[in-house]
Amino acid sequence: MKNKYIDLVEQSFDWPQDEFRVEEGNLFFHDIPMMDIIEQYGTPLKLTYLPKISSQIQRAKRMFNVAMAKVDYKGSYNYCYCTKSSHFSFILEEALKNDIFLETSSAFDINLIDSLYYEKKLKEDMTIVCNGFKKDTYIDNIAEKINGGWKNVISVMDNLGEFDDLDAHVKVPAKLGIRIASEEEPKFEFYTSRLGIRYSDVIPFYKAKLSKSNKFTLKMLHFFINTGIRDNAYYWNELAKCVNVYCDLRAICPTLDSLNIGGGFPIKNSLVQDYEYEYMTEEIVSQIKKICKSRGVAEPNIFTEFGSFTVGESGAAIFQILDCKQQNDRERWYMVDSSFMTTLPDTWGIKQRFIMLPINKWNCEYQRVFLGGLTCDSQDYYNAEAHANAIFLPVVEGRHDEEPLYIGFFHTGAYQESIAGYGGIQHCLQPAPKHVIIDRDEHGEYFTKLFSKEQSYKSMLKILGY
Repeated sequence: MKNKYIDLVEQSFDWPQDEFRVEEGNLFFHDIPMMDIIEQYGTPLKLTYLPKISSQIQRAKRMFNVAMAKVDYKGSYNYCYCTKSSHFSFILEEALKNDIFLETSSAFDINLIDSLYYEKKLKEDMTIVCNGFKKDTYIDNIAEKINGGWKNVISVMDNLGEFDDLDAHVKVPAKLGIRIASEEEPKFEFYTSRLGIRYSDVIPFYKAKLSKSNKFTLKMLHFFINTGIRDNAYYWNELAKCVNVYCDLRAICPTLDSLNIGGGFPIKNSLVQDYEYEYMTEEIVSQIKKICKSRGVAEPNIFTEFGSFTVGESGAAIFQILDCKQQNDRERWYMVDSSFMTTLPDTWGIKQRFIMLPINKWNCEYQRVFLGGLTCDSQDYYNAEAHANAIFLPVVEGRHDEEPLYIGFFHTGAYQESIAGYGGIQHCLQPAPKHVIIDRDEHGEYFTKLFSKEQSYKSMLKILGY
């Protein structure tokens, strides 16, 4: 009878997969034995596998360049990493190895870029796309960069009033972009994104303000679909509308040469993955070229701002099962040694599902369980996977098992630390886990480095004024 956990996985998915395999009942992630990492560092534990970041960037570059070659696309492809997905220095340093641009969202992002510049991680000719609603400090920092000789800073206007603010602070010629406020999906809580300038205002604004300026040059039109790049009528309709606005604007603005389609490539959050990246890339490039050709307009340089796609699949969170609690006839709880609300807040906030697999005990029988976190909040739980409305894990009896069960949540590298408030106060004073970086040397051998220890009670009490 095939009732072991490995039997369940082999019957349910194509197994092994690119980044996952099992040897002697233990899980390997990118050919790295996870039990070895646990034995060295303990749990709870956050991991970042740096080589995945570079491979994702190169993958996107390859797909867009192939798609452009297939249709003889004349514009260039430009990869931007949006820093808000993960601001950690080791993330930015790895991404910058791949000849990319950066996209910012707030004033302190510019200070982050200053730090990278002083450390010689980037040069002042780097293209920086500045998005987001801009408070005075953000305007000041953008202007300081431009006035200081950074000629490839592109401030993308999120609202009409930003032009006058920039005009008052910028003293030298500068590049600007305009963000279009895309329409949201019909099921969304409102009709139009709060971000950007509505379609009907773009051309009048250019004629009234930008066309008369001797200081600013319009270079980029930007849009972003909140639900990501999906193969549905809603996405293709919004893309077509944006490209047509680009064509309208290009007809009266010869300096406009770039279309920024934002981010939105999904990451793998299940062992069942059916997203056709190559097809979507080829279709995007083909649609842009087709519309521009029909309008008699040269196709634009394409910019993307991939964040989750860049860093998401590099991350993992490892927990130990502390106990098994039978609460009624049907609900069996495995208690983890951390909190979902504080460590993986997207699982609580937006019901995000990640790839969840046991690290050990793959040769044991399995059972259906619920996962509970350590806070006192009733919402601190995880009860389903992306491909099924249930969780199955190897059988454990409780806290006195001779060999504890360890589980991993994979592809958790985007947004979780910033949303949780890394280094701050967590719900029920649950400490942030230790964080380990995994990289490979010139011989391909992996090595680890402790980036941060588990948060201490002293650091929390200090924040709270004790």
